Amino acid sequence: MLEKMEEFNMEKVIEDFEAMTKDAERVQRQTLKKILEENASAEYLQNLGLDGRTDPESFKAIVPLVTHKDLDPYIQRIADGDSSPILTGKPITTISLSSGTSQGRPKFIPFTDELMETTMQIFQTSFAFRNREFPIVNGKALQFIYSSKQFKTKGGLAAGTATTNVYSRSQFKNTMKAMQSQCCSPDEVIFGPDFHQSLYCHLLCGLIFRDEVQSISSAFAHSIVLAFRTFELLWEELCADIRDGVLSSRITAPSIRAALSKLLKPDPELAELIYEKCSGLSNWYGLIPALFPNVKYIYGIMTGSMEPYQKKLRHYAAGLPLLSADYGASEGWIGANINPKIPTEFTSYAVLPNIGYFEFIPLRNNIGDQELCVEPKPVGLTEVKVGEEYEVVITNVAGLYRYRLGDVVKVVGFHNSTPEIKFMCRSNLLLSINIDKNTENDLQLAVEEAAKLLAAEKLEVVDFSSHVDLSTDPGHYVIFWELNGEPSQEVLSECCNCLDKSFVDAGYLSSRKINTIGPLELRILRKGTFQKILNHYLAQGAAVSQFKAPRCVGPHNNMVLQILCGNVVRSFFSTAYNN
Repeated sequence: MLEKMEEFNMEKVIEDFEAMTKDAERVQRQTLKKILEENASAEYLQNLGLDGRTDPESFKAIVPLVTHKDLDPYIQRIADGDSSPILTGKPITTISLSSGTSQGRPKFIPFTDELMETTMQIFQTSFAFRNREFPIVNGKALQFIYSSKQFKTKGGLAAGTATTNVYSRSQFKNTMKAMQSQCCSPDEVIFGPDFHQSLYCHLLCGLIFRDEVQSISSAFAHSIVLAFRTFELLWEELCADIRDGVLSSRITAPSIRAALSKLLKPDPELAELIYEKCSGLSNWYGLIPALFPNVKYIYGIMTGSMEPYQKKLRHYAAGLPLLSADYGASEGWIGANINPKIPTEFTSYAVLPNIGYFEFIPLRNNIGDQELCVEPKPVGLTEVKVGEEYEVVITNVAGLYRYRLGDVVKVVGFHNSTPEIKFMCRSNLLLSINIDKNTENDLQLAVEEAAKLLAAEKLEVVDFSSHVDLSTDPGHYVIFWELNGEPSQEVLSECCNCLDKSFVDAGYLSSRKINTIGPLELRILRKGTFQKILNHYLAQGAAVSQFKAPRCVGPHNNMVLQILCGNVVRSFFSTAYNN
């Protein structure tokens, strides 16, 4: 069905979405029935005694809530070559790798044709709503997308990052073509063996087709910021390539050189124009519209751990709209951004009720609750309440049943009868020493508050991470900052105190006051430290498309902790709670 993407019909996609979200509960029951019928022969479901039942009530009573750890032995058997129906009725032939930035190592996750179809459905749905507001006509897309190294598992299954598995399928290219969002870089650049060479050539291809580029995108905002930070360093070299029609010697991959030689011709006029545009910019403000005059918007995941990159992206984009992409994970998709005009900080995602079966575990905030040790029962998609926060549980078409995704979302409203949810944080990314509990979002807010003190000196936080240091007594929080300049000792001391004061969790405040948590430590990193962390993940086979800087580094992520601690140039301890 998805091979014939030339017949893409924007209005029909919106019509279908409206119809299914008007009766989300019925669609959810049908979706679960279909998943369980297609996988009735799966050993996992048979061993639990589901016995062919497909109704939600039986399913929830018999099938337990699980994490990846519970399913790992089954997935490992599949990866090792067992082709019997273990998690799914049909054999699984491809494995996706998660980014690995949350837990320190990638997870193996089944990837199927059915999962690919749900991916394309999400892409089509959000594009239909996006294109209604920001129409693209016969344009190209400057897409900073990258494939990771693919390999074969012990059992001969193809394995790669989830993004690589998507980009390598013909459906992806057909969908992009139908949505007039064809990448201006050839496949050899996307699937190149070296990320740095691919990035350089993405920029070069974008400049060659500068008048045709109507959108700029990547999976995550981080990749777009990284691309234009790189442009700042290499723009004169790119201009020279265009002027002379000769590709830089930094590109050594034969496949990329061959592909670019077909596109790159001497164009002194274009080189001169780009040179003038860049020379006329003040601190690179408005770089993107200066280079690409017909761009309608910049698109990528901007929420969650990507929020810190929005400020720099807005600097490059000037007044161009930033649109946040859809909500999903390596395990599968959940919701589409159907309100693209809403500012990114308010982005929410409408859950598509036919791409999986969804449950939501209510989060308890009442510490005094006597039943705190008893976890609340999950509620269905249409049973969630506006204003409440939940942990997401998914049952998908690729063998994950009642799988705890580990994401915390907040319900901000409903579109027809399906909820619109806002991503809040990862449930397991907590800074915690005793009774204190600070999430990724709390960390982000603290960093944003303290970074305001740098603005007066026209400096900014390039990236950040954190760690709980229990080697001291009492333990204390460590915040790592990479900066784009060198503030004074006084300003950094103030920043350190501000960070400490900005964690307003009641458990943290009381623990700091009685010194059961020690003074917060701010460690300043050498320039390029987060590039070293990125390189570390790339060396492990990760793709830049999936890279998220780890916001909280635990002991399980020892290599990243070593990189951070080995690149500290200055350190400050808070005096905010000194008597």
